[in-house]
Formats: sequence, C-alpha cells, structure tokens
Amino acid sequence: MALAGIFAGLFLLLALYCGTDPFRHSSIAEFPNFVAHKVDMSPWSELPVEKDSENLLQKSEIRFLNQVQGPESIAFDPLGRGPYTGIADGRIVFWNGDSWTDFAYTSPNRSELCSPKPSPFAYLKNEHICGRPLGLRFDKKTGDLYIADAYFGLMKVGPEGGLATSLVTEAEGVPLRFTNDLDFDDEGNVYFTDSSTNYQRRNFIQLVFSGEDTGRVLKYNPSTKETTVLVRNLQFPNGVSMSKDKSFFIFCEGSIGRLRRYWLKGEKAGTSEVFAILPGFPDNVRTNEKGEFWVGVHCRRSIYSHICGLYPRLRMFLLRLPIPAKIQFLFNIGGRLHAVIVKYSPEGKLLQILEDSAGKVVKAVSEVEEKDGKLWIGSVLMPFIAVYQLN
Repeated sequence: MALAGIFAGLFLLLALYCGTDPFRHSSIAEFPNFVAHKVDMSPWSELPVEKDSENLLQKSEIRFLNQVQGPESIAFDPLGRGPYTGIADGRIVFWNGDSWTDFAYTSPNRSELCSPKPSPFAYLKNEHICGRPLGLRFDKKTGDLYIADAYFGLMKVGPEGGLATSLVTEAEGVPLRFTNDLDFDDEGNVYFTDSSTNYQRRNFIQLVFSGEDTGRVLKYNPSTKETTVLVRNLQFPNGVSMSKDKSFFIFCEGSIGRLRRYWLKGEKAGTSEVFAILPGFPDNVRTNEKGEFWVGVHCRRSIYSHICGLYPRLRMFLLRLPIPAKIQFLFNIGGRLHAVIVKYSPEGKLLQILEDSAGKVVKAVSEVEEKDGKLWIGSVLMPFIAVYQLN
C-alpha cells in the first residue's frame, strides 16, 4: 500500500511538473500558445509494407561534402546546366562544372549574420534575415528561376541571377509564413504551398510536434497578379509537382504521410483526392520524364509517432517533459536519421522503394531529381548532395 502511495505521489508530481514546466526545459517552453492537434493519418494497416532489403541508397555517391549546407531542392536550367540549389545561408548557388558560384539570393538585408557556419542548423535563428530558399523550378520557356523562400514568399529571378523579385507575400490578407515548394503549368500559373500560417521554418520541429492544420495550397496567376487559395486546413503541406500531361498536380501532406492529387482539367477539375499513402513523412515530390513521381521521405512512420499523432493529449504530456526538442524529434523518427525514397506511377501505384535504413550514407532526403539516369538527392538537414545511379 505504501509503495502504491509513493508511485501515486510521484505520478502527481510528474503531472504537476508537466502541467507547469517550472524550469522551462520542455520542447515547447518558448511557445506559450502551443496546441497539439490530432493528425488525420491513415490506419496503420494501410501503410505500404514494401521495403528495400538491400539498402540500395548506401551505394550512393556523396558529392560536395561541406561545400553546400542544407541543399533542399535540386534544379537544372533549360540548357541542362547545374545543379542549382538553395542553401542554408540564403543563397542559391550554381555548380559550373568546377566549383560552386553564387547565382541568386532572396533577402535584400544580407549581412555578416549570413556568413558560413559549420552546419545547416547553425543558420536557423537568422533565417528570417538571410532568407531560406526551398523549392526551385526553372521556367524552360524564359529561363527564369522561381523560388519558394520560406520567409520571403514566392519569388522569381531572371537567367542572369541576382536579387530575386517578390511575387507573392500574402493571400486573402493572411501573410505567407512558411512558403515551401512550387510548380507551374503551361500557362505560367504557379502552384505553391504555405506549410503553416502560425509557424515559420525556423520552428519546423514545433510545427511537426503540433500537427496543426493551417497549411494551404495556392495558385498565382502571373497575368492578373492574383493569388487564390485552392486547398486550406492542411497539416504541413509540402512538395508540389505537376503531372506530365498537366491535368493535375500532386502535393505532399507532411504530417499525415500521404500524397494528394488536385485536378486541373476534366470532370474533377477543382477537386482533390488521396493519391497515395506513404510509408513515412514526405518532403518534396518531383516528376520524371515518364510522368512518374519521385518522393523524398524524411523517415518511416514509427508506431511511436503514429500513436502520438492519434492522441494529442498524450503528445502534449510527452512534450512537456524536460527533454530537448532534438531528442523528441529523434523519438518521432524512430531514433535515427534514415533515408527513404519512393516512386509512384501516374495512377498512384507504388513502383519502387530505395532506402538507407541505417543512415550510413544517405541520412536524410528532402528532394529527388532524376536526370540522365541518376537521382540527385538533396536534403535540408545535410551538408552534401547524394547521387544514386539508376540501373
């Protein structure tokens, strides 16, 4: 009886501690209005069970180690030159065949705060000053580069590079707070994501923890300069990619772990539907020449993250424990960084999975760009680009 009383007392003290966080050691201590939301995930039984038992991504070649910090998006210009990539210090750089050279930047207020640092995470606190270019897309007709900058919104820079021009910073009177990725159709309309109206990218871990649903998919019409919200109330929308025939585009629902298709043409135009359920949490999606979709997956869904997603009160309790955000993040991704890439057909059929389940070579994936029989793999978390040779 005495032992039971001791345990009951300890439990009450723990509950009191978590409820008040007196020493502000929790992952959400700096976010007084933090709310944990239920994540609208598919049932565990519906997750793909296929795996890459050979861990083929471990055969990837690591290039440009410590030369590029956090290269999220990979792009090649209309002449096939590149890669171009946006990095953690706010620049967009270009590989000229011998070295990296500056091509463009998004912030007009760059300073010594944006000077080189040892890791992608070291730039987080100054990203809102230096800029953080995420999704990149070249217009093959004009050579213009369109940029989704997490802080400065949808932007564009000409073939000569330099300071990018702002196109969109708000929609329906609500500022863009986490512009993430983009693609465009044959008429030049740009489709892009705003991952949250509450959290900026420098607080992306808290956005992951929250599971809130203020994300949006938007359309920018360059002729009228109008921006329209196509889909709202999304949980961490991320990558965007047009289908080969431009009849629809795919966008990633990061917190939920699935792909969604938005129809642009046909009887279903203006509506969206689930395209595929993913084995984990996606970042960007890119279409290859065959019309297939390559998806970069940050990590496989673990039973821990699944349960936490379904039960926000439990998640809130755990987040109030005196455990740093980075450790809580590791809990959510299964204990270690590990790379997963999946490919889907235009109809939504799973075609291929590539993995480095131990994170020995490719520790994380943000985007996969297929070019000339190779996969160019970028990651917002890593200081390199990985290249995988397809058969």
